[in-house]
Amino acid sequence: MTDSEDLVSAYADDAERDAEVSVRPKRLSDFIAQHRVRDQLDLLLQGAMRRGAPPDHILLSGPPGLGKTTLANIVAAELGTGIRVTSGPAIERSGDLAAILTSLAPGDVFFIDEIHRIAKPAEELLYSAMEDFRVDVVVGKGPGATAIPIEVEPFTLVGATTRSGLLTGPMRDRFGFVAHLDFYSPADLEILLHRSARILGVPITDEGAVEVARRSRGTPRIANRLLRRVRDFAEVRAEGVVTLETAQAALKVYDVDALGLDRLDRAVLSALIDSFRGGPVGLSTLAVAVGEQPDTVEEVCEPFLVRAGLLARTPRGRVATEAAWHHLGRTPPNGTFSSSSGPTPDLFTAES
Repeated sequence: MTDSEDLVSAYADDAERDAEVSVRPKRLSDFIAQHRVRDQLDLLLQGAMRRGAPPDHILLSGPPGLGKTTLANIVAAELGTGIRVTSGPAIERSGDLAAILTSLAPGDVFFIDEIHRIAKPAEELLYSAMEDFRVDVVVGKGPGATAIPIEVEPFTLVGATTRSGLLTGPMRDRFGFVAHLDFYSPADLEILLHRSARILGVPITDEGAVEVARRSRGTPRIANRLLRRVRDFAEVRAEGVVTLETAQAALKVYDVDALGLDRLDRAVLSALIDSFRGGPVGLSTLAVAVGEQPDTVEEVCEPFLVRAGLLARTPRGRVATEAAWHHLGRTPPNGTFSSSSGPTPDLFTAES
């Protein structure tokens, strides 16, 4: 991540995924938070191992950065099997999927990230593989084409999606276990940060962990990313220890404010308030005002701003709430849209 606004994005590129590997928990007992999902998954895996059979197929849904990929790897580790990893957009043809399925060893875990983006022909091929452990490979074209059934070894499919509503009904119904991951509470993020700091060899105080956690948007990926940046600041400009003062100074340099808002978040709120008197304003117009693409504003900025009670989506357009005016140090006019879920340091507690 190079741009300061990428620091609080829940999405990750390949380089960051490599950096995350060292701090990812390897066992279910080490996985922090998601207690309900963790207990349910433990029962599923323990029951399958006692029966000596692969567990039901698993669907993990939720916003990016909460640990879906980590849980997929933990499932394989707990079962003591191998794991094959791919993503929905990477499977463009049914033949690509068939090649992977026929190469799986007995009991392997097959992980498909962003499974809602899998191509339709490949999805239909996956149905028979999930239910009957068989794939039908079509040979030839036109009237002379024939389907040859090929048996595949019993496996467990783990699908991850950030947009479960885009999954088709037949696909969703074939998963025996469906779990939704929630945002982390600040207390859980503090535990996670202490664990990551030990692994990275970063001395961190309790107050430093609290400060980083409260700016992490309830997302472990963002918390670990901010920890790495604060570590850099501590090693170069401080005594090498992540304290409250060091964390505050570092995050000021990286333009992440007390609520976890970055430059683009504040630009969106400022445009709403200064240029459009708080709204309502359409998404495209708002995106032009901040010099970004509409999908960037909608997918990167808005989810957190809405969750934090700083922005509201209405039938007429986007509206800055009373809390947004106060956060930017402005006095809201009478009649400003108010939100009962205004931003607080414990923003994510109720959701976790």
